[in-house]
Amino acid sequence: MERIGNVALITGASRGIGAATALLLAEQGVDIVINYRSKGPRAEEVAAQVRALGRRALLAQADITEPEERTAMAERVHHEFGRLDLLILNASGGMEKDRDADYALRLNRDSQLATLDALLPLMPPGGRVVFVTSHWAHFYGTHPVAPAYEAVAASKKAGEDALRARIPALEALGIRLTIVSGDGIEGTITVKLLERLQKGTLDSSRDLPTIAEFAAAIVASATNNNLESGHIDFIGSTEPTP
Repeated sequence: MERIGNVALITGASRGIGAATALLLAEQGVDIVINYRSKGPRAEEVAAQVRALGRRALLAQADITEPEERTAMAERVHHEFGRLDLLILNASGGMEKDRDADYALRLNRDSQLATLDALLPLMPPGGRVVFVTSHWAHFYGTHPVAPAYEAVAASKKAGEDALRARIPALEALGIRLTIVSGDGIEGTITVKLLERLQKGTLDSSRDLPTIAEFAAAIVASATNNNLESGHIDFIGSTEPTP
């Protein structure tokens, strides 16, 4: 496993997969920008753990659906580090009850592209972008998906396709895009919400990947310089959910 750079920004890094990924990267000597929308105390805890590992941590509160907040986040990264070597697009959503009908698409497609655009000027040749998705989203249209997750799956699929369309432009800058897709990840808020909304969504006999396993796969994708743009790693079973 190789380290590609010194500074990584992870969206949605205050808990779960994002937080676990931040700590694994810090263990490899990477300074971390912890993006979060509203979980300030949790983000502070992650930052403290990064610093305990001897790395710098920058808290970057920003709702990535808001242009002004994305811009402010990019400015903070520039001021603190002057560069960004790794961007992990981990934040997603769309099952929230208090959001409008197009929120999932704005977050999972439009804001992923806009976040990339905001931070791309800070990324030197050799940088890496990693898009984090789910099998339900990656295989949307060919595999069945839980009704409660359909808007998320469709919008994340659209986000992946839109990012893939950027590969030629990114390669011209010396930056590679890789993708990590997971089966339902044990213990994540998405799995908990799906089970709450629709019991039996996940087969109880299904061996789901853990947060730690999925985070390790993200870090492996981010730090393996032998991967070509567009490479995708599948974590957990890719068989359609019964």
